[in-house]
Amino acid sequence: MAVFTPLSDTQVADFLERYDIGKLVMLEDVASGTENSTFFVTTDRASLVLTLFEQGEHDELPFFVELLDYLAEHHLPVPGPVHDRQGVALQSLADKPALLFPRLPGKHPKAPNLIQCGALGDALGRMHSVSQRFGGHRPNPRDLDWLRTAHHRVLPYLSPADQRLMSDEIDAYRSAFGRCDELPQGAIHGDLFRDNTLFDGDTLGGLIDFYNGCTGDLLFDLAIAINDWAINADGSLNRERHDALIGAYLAQRPLTPNERECWPMMLRMTALRYWLSRLLVVHVDPPAHELTPHDPEQFRTILIQRIEQGALMLPPRSPA
Repeated sequence: MAVFTPLSDTQVADFLERYDIGKLVMLEDVASGTENSTFFVTTDRASLVLTLFEQGEHDELPFFVELLDYLAEHHLPVPGPVHDRQGVALQSLADKPALLFPRLPGKHPKAPNLIQCGALGDALGRMHSVSQRFGGHRPNPRDLDWLRTAHHRVLPYLSPADQRLMSDEIDAYRSAFGRCDELPQGAIHGDLFRDNTLFDGDTLGGLIDFYNGCTGDLLFDLAIAINDWAINADGSLNRERHDALIGAYLAQRPLTPNERECWPMMLRMTALRYWLSRLLVVHVDPPAHELTPHDPEQFRTILIQRIEQGALMLPPRSPA
């Protein structure tokens, strides 16, 4: 993430005194991202990531701490937050909420191969299997109700054809999901793009940036991942990467018949979710800092592909 609140070596060295993790050796700014200030912190005992929270609802941070603690306890590849000598993870530094994490190995995969897609599917399936029992709750801030209300804010900036496309899609989702029984729920990542994972070669080093995490449809999380990890340059689905990710996921958590029925529409709904959220950033709610927004057109293209081509066939089950 980018650095919006600079920190000095002295500030961080004093901050580290709260923990049993060694003395500061090096502090590095991390110059990428959109919302929070992030630093690499090296001590004489550990490599860490320090995040200052610049935006968002700070009263929701305990949910993220509890979720990461829970997933780490269940041996998921997530950065469980470091707790201080008193057992407290959520801190304050430079008048901002702050969390310290272990620095996980690897880098973001720009063009994931089949092994990496399988590793992501396996980890997401394991995560969903245990996250259904997580006791915390945070409503999904980007669910169908949000689409229904928020899309009116961008309609004036769209062509008549795109206005109809967006409105018709939301009507279609309301009809389709209104006929469905409730889908399996649990804690979800909510934004599992390639740049929210770390790979050391073909080994998954970690799932990171859980700040869109919430309680919602597990299928919603899987659809977000497929719409980023398993697409071709034109937005169409890539059969090999799709099958590698889905197959590994199903080996950990089989989909219910209801989820299978809703799958094509969920792919469309999550594509529209990102088209709309990116349009809002471009036209309505620009970022607080001078950063280049993501291109909304990418997810309009993906949505059109899902409407015209539908979903690829799901395997009946993955081999054990």
